[in-house]
Amino acid sequence: MITLLLALGSSLAYGCADFLGGLGARKAHVLRTVVIAAPASLTVELLLWPFLGAAFSPGALGWGAASGVASAAAFALLYRTLAIGPMNVLSPVTALISAMLPVGVGLLQGEDLGAAGLAGLPLAMTAVVLVSAGHGAGTARPSRAALLLALGAGAAIALQLVFLHQAPSDSGVAPLITGRAVSSAVILAAAGLMYRRLGGRKPAYAMSAAAGVLDSVANLLFLLAARSGDLAVVAVITALYPAGTVLLARGVLAERIHRGQLVGLGTAAVAVSLLALT
Repeated sequence: MITLLLALGSSLAYGCADFLGGLGARKAHVLRTVVIAAPASLTVELLLWPFLGAAFSPGALGWGAASGVASAAAFALLYRTLAIGPMNVLSPVTALISAMLPVGVGLLQGEDLGAAGLAGLPLAMTAVVLVSAGHGAGTARPSRAALLLALGAGAAIALQLVFLHQAPSDSGVAPLITGRAVSSAVILAAAGLMYRRLGGRKPAYAMSAAAGVLDSVANLLFLLAARSGDLAVVAVITALYPAGTVLLARGVLAERIHRGQLVGLGTAAVAVSLLALT
């Protein structure tokens, strides 16, 4: 149950972070948004260091750095994806891709989920697809470029989660600190190289920083959940984060929620219940 609650908390934090990051990327170049979000995320993890501890072993440094490179790509690709929109289609597509790889890795590593888990996993995947169901006439459809960005963002998120899971379980927040330090360095370097192409529009500072803070909280909750439970279960529950993004997009941006998405939310609830029995 603790693993389930941690994974659900991670999912909620990711959904809120993606919504704020996507909005921020609509106001200025995506790198301007990420340049604020990534250091804000690193600050949170440094503040957690004295409370949760950190052991910077070679394994923690290596896997943390790998997750940081993937995180930098995920930040840029995801926020750019959500900036193009529509959020309530592209976010679930990204989530589905981000769940498939960690689930596969978990099963290949011999995780035994039992009958309830094996039923819950495909049901949760179905829920993610239903949340991205067609919206009928009058609703904007994503472009091919937006879909490709969503696929790339999903793959980058998946790699980030897998790399974090591979870090030693006794390393505390060391993988998170290392990863965020690397991703911040990569993002700042990219922003410096592309400075003249970033435009003069100022980013939404508070919104971008809040997105980074929430992303850091989501990463921490995922890491704690993955250390206490099965990667396959934690990954697929975390991948339900588009529910939060979709509901926020509805409430704030008035994006339509199709009946199929409502069915998807109900399906997600059933899937989480089954996974809780694992």
